Amino acid sequence: MKKRANIVAGNWKMNKDYQQGRDLTLEIVNKLQPSETVVILCPPFTHLQNTHTAINDISNLHLGAQNCHQEESGAYTGEISTGMLKSCGCDFVIIGHSERREFFSESDELLARKVDRALATGLRPIFCCGEPLPIREKGTHAAHVSEQVKNGLFHLPEEQMKEVVIAYEPIWAIGTGKTASPEQAQEMHQVIRSLLAKQYSEALAERISILYGGSVKPANAAELFAKPDVDGGLVGGASLKADDFIGIINHSNEALAK
Repeated sequence: MKKRANIVAGNWKMNKDYQQGRDLTLEIVNKLQPSETVVILCPPFTHLQNTHTAINDISNLHLGAQNCHQEESGAYTGEISTGMLKSCGCDFVIIGHSERREFFSESDELLARKVDRALATGLRPIFCCGEPLPIREKGTHAAHVSEQVKNGLFHLPEEQMKEVVIAYEPIWAIGTGKTASPEQAQEMHQVIRSLLAKQYSEALAERISILYGGSVKPANAAELFAKPDVDGGLVGGASLKADDFIGIINHSNEALAK
């Protein structure tokens, strides 16, 4: 029997005003069925408190943030600390999303510091890794992703590493409508899990959830989640529509039932 959780996390990115976010959260709450799948909503910062209030009584529904600062506090105008996130009810925080790496030039070293800060505050990092199209076309994607994982996470002792969720996101499949095939996703998830086993242990590698992120939708979720090393998804666009998001969660539940 599978030792790790299936997780479906919705990354709203920079979408939805206050009322739209409230409506979406309530629609998801009303349609969500109790299940073994861990569901995480990651709205913009402006929605955190309101979303937490709406989901507070649902055991398998959690709140996550899309980013955090690497320092505990200070003169960092416009930033948000992990302590602030924790006080709003967050359990998770996305770290190292490809858009943060690309548009905000976040380095592996910086992301390692963010991981440390999150863990020190009791937040579970959803650590993102993945390759752009030129790297995929060169055939060096496994080495590229392995370096991201090593540089961002392998300074952690095993007890802390147990709290990390990893999300593999082929950058060429984010928001493009393209999706890595289930076989491509499985290949990379297996690379990451083997890397974890080599650095830590087989036991630890078997308990770390590795999510797929890259145009996950109801039409492809079942095939992706059927792969042995794909433990759910980090969902972008489809998380902005309650029916699509619930459909993806249902496919996760079906995969767990098999």
